[in-house]
Amino acid sequence: MFIALMISLPTGNSTLRMRLWRALKETGCSVLRDGVYVLPATAPQAAALAEVESSVRAAGGFAMTAELNVKSVAQIDDVRKLFDRSEEYGVLVGRIGAARTSLRRLGKRKAETLAQRLHQAFEELAAIDFYPGQANLQAKDALETLDRERQRLYTDGEPRAALGTVRRLDPTRFRNRVWVTRKNPWVDRLASAWLIRRFIDPKARFKWIERPKERPKGAVGFDFDGADFTHIGNRVTFEVLLSSFGLEDDLALGQIAAIVHFLDVGGIPIEDAKGLELVLKGMRESGTHDGELALATAGLFDHVYTAYGGGKAVA
Repeated sequence: MFIALMISLPTGNSTLRMRLWRALKETGCSVLRDGVYVLPATAPQAAALAEVESSVRAAGGFAMTAELNVKSVAQIDDVRKLFDRSEEYGVLVGRIGAARTSLRRLGKRKAETLAQRLHQAFEELAAIDFYPGQANLQAKDALETLDRERQRLYTDGEPRAALGTVRRLDPTRFRNRVWVTRKNPWVDRLASAWLIRRFIDPKARFKWIERPKERPKGAVGFDFDGADFTHIGNRVTFEVLLSSFGLEDDLALGQIAAIVHFLDVGGIPIEDAKGLELVLKGMRESGTHDGELALATAGLFDHVYTAYGGGKAVA
């Protein structure tokens, strides 16, 4: 259920307009049309609309609050889309990423202050995110990564914070191995196969299986239930591989990870994602064997990596 506030302000009172605009913005309401503001009826901020209504009437304007009659699933979805905060989370994640690169030069006290401000910004945004999804989880993950890096740099005598259930691994143990994943690969598996061969195991051999039980003995599995590397928490397989092998500081790989995450599970929109998705779809529709598709798309990911300023492969 949604409630709508309809207002018409008297002309010439710019101070009142600005004050009411700020009040409405703080509630997280969305604009249905000029002068009509909408909130979920269950939102804690809904009570604030009554205060705005009173202020408008006291100033000689028109104001009325009413239940928004939305019945069909399609209509409900359309209204809920008005509250999509993905782009706002994207801006916040960008700020968090910039903060990570500046931690070392800031010093301990300023780094702590910056982290506190970013946490506060996240809490304020989350408070008006009435339908949280992938973008919210990505922002949380970015904050956790920032906190781990800050602790690593400035917590004297303490061990490096653990990456949850993602363990840092020795890449030499994963050289010249057989890597196994599911048939008919899409973006996460294709990108992961490229990452493995270019940055982890240059001599990797890939097998494509129908079911996990077909996994050969001794092979390294990725992107399926029970695999050595697969989704953990909010991270897709590509992101788990980055963390597991210490590749997170490569900014170009981070850009690719953001695209893979968005195309695989949704979340914060990435401007370049749709273009990459279109090219990958075209390559997949060519009907080539899974192994041939992985080799072909590896060239594509090479070009994307270079475009983002990536350097030579780490062997």
